[in-house]
Amino acid sequence: MASIIETSVDGGLGRLVLNHPPLNILTQEMLTEMRAALRSLEASPAVRVLLVSARGKHFSAGADVQEHLPPHYRQMIPEFLETIAAIDGFPLPVVAAVQGKCLGGGFEVVQAADIVVAADDASFGQPEIVLGVFPPAACVLLPERCDSGLAADLVLSGAVIGAVEAREHGLVRKIVPRGELEVEATATAQRIARHSRAALEITKRALRNGSTQRHAAAFRDVGDIYVDELMNTADAIEGLRAFQEKRQPAWSHQ
Repeated sequence: MASIIETSVDGGLGRLVLNHPPLNILTQEMLTEMRAALRSLEASPAVRVLLVSARGKHFSAGADVQEHLPPHYRQMIPEFLETIAAIDGFPLPVVAAVQGKCLGGGFEVVQAADIVVAADDASFGQPEIVLGVFPPAACVLLPERCDSGLAADLVLSGAVIGAVEAREHGLVRKIVPRGELEVEATATAQRIARHSRAALEITKRALRNGSTQRHAAAFRDVGDIYVDELMNTADAIEGLRAFQEKRQPAWSHQ
């Protein structure tokens, strides 16, 4: 049975591949494997840059909705945020290669990267509000990755944008035809991998200028808000169950 997270190291390039197509749903099992893979890649002295990608038609449609419901969310939300923090805090440059749907938790994974290369069929969005919840990592990362107006629109409306609009707002560095995504993302990572590991690590720390520590604290705060406040509302449970049952939610009038 193939692993749902694949890793390899070659020529300074470490790869982390989501391998649960077609939607690469971020289950707790996958998140656990991701964190273990990140620790292993970080510990490898051969790695100078990390490339995060996904097999199949879509990068990721997000986290498992079932695991958002009681009682699972109390474990899943902290573990999800821990995973995003591990990507955001990876000490070497992180390049993400994105195709197809990149939604919810999948988009939050990409927001934690330093450079994003997208296929021309990529789409990005945070649809959590449609389910009566919110994207905790995106509330921290997205306002730093694009202008505040777009960040608010994506989080508060659940809108989905294409690769061109994402590039216009700085969320994507480069767009290529779908068939060229792997080659271009690899070439982007290899241009970084030829440099000194020590220089890359120090330069990334200078470039982030303390933001990793700020993000880690903010992740804990939004995680508490999600678990202790949001999930105590009737609408959060109603929205998630309505999604599972393929019906319109009946919001409360509180």
